[in-house]
Amino acid sequence: MITKERKLEIIKKFGKNEKDSGKAEVQIALLTERINDLTSHFDKHKKDHHSRRGLMMMVGKRRRLLDYLMKKDIERYRAIIKELNIRK
Repeated sequence: MITKERKLEIIKKFGKNEKDSGKAEVQIALLTERINDLTSHFDKHKKDHHSRRGLMMMVGKRRRLLDYLMKKDIERYRAIIKELNIRK
């Protein structure tokens, strides 16, 4: 679970200000944080298939946002990929 402080920190880092949560980079960063939290959750709870479905939905949403960003502005796409260390 992301704390309120951590969420504000992410929004400030990737958005223009602390209220700019609609920017694609902010949404991608928040989804990445939640995906990383859930990934560690599955180390303990291997049979939690309901949460796994939610994880897959989040990964798909992040993928769609990244595709949108790649079409709109390739430099912003490359910067967010590098910053969040998404691609291995």
